[in-house]
Amino acid sequence: MPPVWTIGCDCWRFCHKNIILVYFRNLNEEPLLFGSENSEPDKLMPDPASADYRIDDIDRRVIHALMGNARDTTAREIADEVNVSAATIRNRIKQLCDLDIIRGYHASIDFERADHKQTYLYVCTVPSSELEALSQEARTVSGVVNVRELISGTRNLHLIAVGETTDEFRRIMRSLTEMGITVEEKSLLQNELFEPFGEYGPDESGPNWSPADSLHLASGVDLFEVTVTQDAPLVDLSLADAVDQGILDTDLLVVAIEREGRVLTPRGDTVVRADDVVTLVSNHGEPESILAPFHRPSREEA
Repeated sequence: MPPVWTIGCDCWRFCHKNIILVYFRNLNEEPLLFGSENSEPDKLMPDPASADYRIDDIDRRVIHALMGNARDTTAREIADEVNVSAATIRNRIKQLCDLDIIRGYHASIDFERADHKQTYLYVCTVPSSELEALSQEARTVSGVVNVRELISGTRNLHLIAVGETTDEFRRIMRSLTEMGITVEEKSLLQNELFEPFGEYGPDESGPNWSPADSLHLASGVDLFEVTVTQDAPLVDLSLADAVDQGILDTDLLVVAIEREGRVLTPRGDTVVRADDVVTLVSNHGEPESILAPFHRPSREEA
C-alpha cells in the first residue's frame, strides 16, 4: 500500500516557552516532527496570563524561596539550589511578576513595637453582590491595612486595622457601618505567622535529579524541560556532535535552550552548557533513556 501523507501543526505554551510542532505523518507510521520556539507568542499562542498557564519546578522553587525570605534571598542563592544561572532566576521572577503570580512583596510590621499601637481583626458580613466594591471602599478607611475577601455567605470580609486609642477604633467601626458593612466580631490580633508552601520546596525524599517539568500529550508526544548538570555527558558538545557520538537519539528534538535569562533557538552547531534549561520533544522511548544525556549518572547507573 503506498504511503498516505498528511501535515499537521500543534502549538503549546510550555514552561515559559511557546512550542510549535509541525509534523508530516504517514498514516501507517509514526510522525516526523519538526519544532521551534515561537518568537511572536501573542499571534499564535494563548495569553500567558490565562488560567491554563503552567509553572514548572524552577518557578516553584523561586516562589518557595521568596515566600520564606524575599528580603534577603538573592537570585544567586536560588540559582545554586536549582542548578541554573542567576540570570535565569531573575528572568523567571520577572515573568512571574508580569503574570501576576507573584503579586507583590509586603513588609510584616510589629506596630506595637514600632509605635505602641494595637492591631485588630474585624470579621464582617457584606452582600455577595457588593463584596468586591465594599472591600475596595474599606481600604480607604484610615487605619485599615489589610482586606481579605472570602467566598461564603456570611463573615465574608476580614479586615485588619491598626490604631492606638479607643476613639480610633470606634471611628473605624463607625466608618465601616456607614458603608453597609456589618461587623460580626472584633478581636485583638496577637501575632501572625507565615510559612512557605511546602509542595513548592525541595523534595528531600525524591531523586537527586528530575526534570523541571514534563507533559504527555494525547498524540503520544512527550515534552520535557530539564536542567543540564555539570557532569552531564553532552556538556560542551554541540547538538550535532552529541548525535554523531551516539549521546543523543536522532529522533529526540531539542526545541529551546534557556541560558542566562535568554531563550535560544538551538541548531546543530549549538553547544550545550552546564546549567542550561533545555526543552525536549520525543515521540517514543522511556523517559529515563531520553533524559540520561542531560544529567550525571548516579552510582547505580554508572
